[in-house]
Amino acid sequence: MSNPPLLKHRSAHPDPAWRGRVGMAVLALALLWPMMVASEFHPALLFDWQSLQATGRFLAGFVPPAHSAEFLALLLRETWQTVAIATAGLTLALLGAIPATLLVTEKMSISRLGTGRMRLASALLRQSVRWLLVLLRSVPELVWALLFVRIIGLGPTAGVLAIALTYCGMLGKVYAEILESTDGHASDALLANGSGRLAALLYGALPEAASELVSYTVYRWECAIRGSVVMGFVGAGGLGQRMDESMKMLSGGEVSSMLLVFVLLVAGADAVSKLLRRRLG
Repeated sequence: MSNPPLLKHRSAHPDPAWRGRVGMAVLALALLWPMMVASEFHPALLFDWQSLQATGRFLAGFVPPAHSAEFLALLLRETWQTVAIATAGLTLALLGAIPATLLVTEKMSISRLGTGRMRLASALLRQSVRWLLVLLRSVPELVWALLFVRIIGLGPTAGVLAIALTYCGMLGKVYAEILESTDGHASDALLANGSGRLAALLYGALPEAASELVSYTVYRWECAIRGSVVMGFVGAGGLGQRMDESMKMLSGGEVSSMLLVFVLLVAGADAVSKLLRRRLG
């Protein structure tokens, strides 16, 4: 017995939405093409013979990595300074992001209890803090570092302040979104029974969102390490400043050693994130 026409149609077209998917793909390519033209992106230049020769000469200088005792001691000191810059900057960012999270998270609003509506003063304060977070994260940490280098001079202090300002805006925004996406029954119950907002956060919202909050915080610490390296190129200290000097002196062995340290730092941050998330269950 032959299959019914409906079954034949389904076997011929297993995805009933294939036309829409193809149309969206064509539309995405149509939008991407003018952007690539405007960016003057020419991938063929990577395979030009002169480019390949220059790449080979550049990479040849990376072998072997620098490993003298004097350089390794310097590398260890600069690595420690880079991690210190990232950690200090992230700590300052948390000092600003945690209070801001309490203010912008609508589930932490006491004025919404019962009526479900927020008072005008609370709404204005929440929107003001939200715009402050937008302002802080809109300026890249590299730009903040350039400004602070001009104001207070060269050194790691500029990098710490730059990370603190930019990451305060990022952490405050994402923390609030994570808490808003959690089940708010426990926090609402605590607030309705007279609990303070900090207690409602600690005992109501945090237990459910702890794993995601920790994972994002460690990820931001990893980003802060990379960011502190980049800011070193503008005089904010750490491995980036040393790498800039090595590249100007065409010392490929020193650069390759620093790149290996970058890989180890990111791998270490990833291991810390996995360990903390496993401990939190």
